[in-house]
Amino acid sequence: MMQKVVVFSQIDADIQQKLEQHYKVVNIHPKLGDVNQQLLEHVKDADALIGAGRRLNEQNLSTATKLKVISSVSVGYDNYDLNYLNQRHIHLAHTPHVLTETTADLAFTLLMSAARQVGYLDRWTKQGQWQRTVSDAQFGMDIFAKTLGIIGLGHIGAAIARRGFHGFNMDILYHNRREKPELAQAFNAEYCELNDLLRRSDFVVIAVDLNEDSKHLIGALELAQMQPHAVLVNIARGSVIDEQALINALKNRQIFAAGLDVYQKEPLTASELFELENVIALPHVGSATAATRKKMAYLAYQNLRDALEGLVSPYLVNPDFK
Repeated sequence: MMQKVVVFSQIDADIQQKLEQHYKVVNIHPKLGDVNQQLLEHVKDADALIGAGRRLNEQNLSTATKLKVISSVSVGYDNYDLNYLNQRHIHLAHTPHVLTETTADLAFTLLMSAARQVGYLDRWTKQGQWQRTVSDAQFGMDIFAKTLGIIGLGHIGAAIARRGFHGFNMDILYHNRREKPELAQAFNAEYCELNDLLRRSDFVVIAVDLNEDSKHLIGALELAQMQPHAVLVNIARGSVIDEQALINALKNRQIFAAGLDVYQKEPLTASELFELENVIALPHVGSATAATRKKMAYLAYQNLRDALEGLVSPYLVNPDFK
């Protein structure tokens, strides 16, 4: 009997085809009715799930009787109730590393766009307001040889640091749960406590995982430590920042600008953030290039196949169910 795989979000067409060649495949789709009810029905006899962007927990997995693995087409896994998966001995796999450089590219895109007021100036120019030489209101911030503070020196944080150090001659500061001297040595990065980093940085990029320690890591007190010309970039998770505190800081010009790819609520269709000229807002597209998304989908497929064939993937979040 063919093993059953439930695809719980849209997936790369080539990977969908590969799955259908080897497994009995069922696709979950909002147009077919309540998603949680579909999941409860189809996970009853499912061997694996694959997809991204849905919250999976006891509410929609409780009927599963032989589920072995959830293969997430993502690096982050805060959408999944890991404690529940561990209790049920369900493996969770993810797709790190293949999106590192693409996401670091986007971080620098946000940094540069916010620093030079690209979003505001794009609208200003297209609205016909460029009728004379620009004035102070249209001026941006220099980037070259400034200080870049990175919160979270993992693979993506290190790739951002590399771009700043080698590409823009920036001084690199970093804050992390533990110091990483060997990694930091490559770009002469200095370890700092969080408040020290915030006080000294011209640009702050957040690249941490979302967990109990990092939720609302940046709030009103932290924003008050930043320099008035500073730019804040978030490519991590929206909940790492107290969003209302950020809105207040931007409105009051406590900081110069923010570049955001993530938000506390996603998708986000309306927000005070969208009304502010000193915000660059993107729709969570850190890894969204055709090539990278294809690599992620293929790795997720490999993770799923490994699990169903009894192999231990190196990309399991919970290999020991601890």
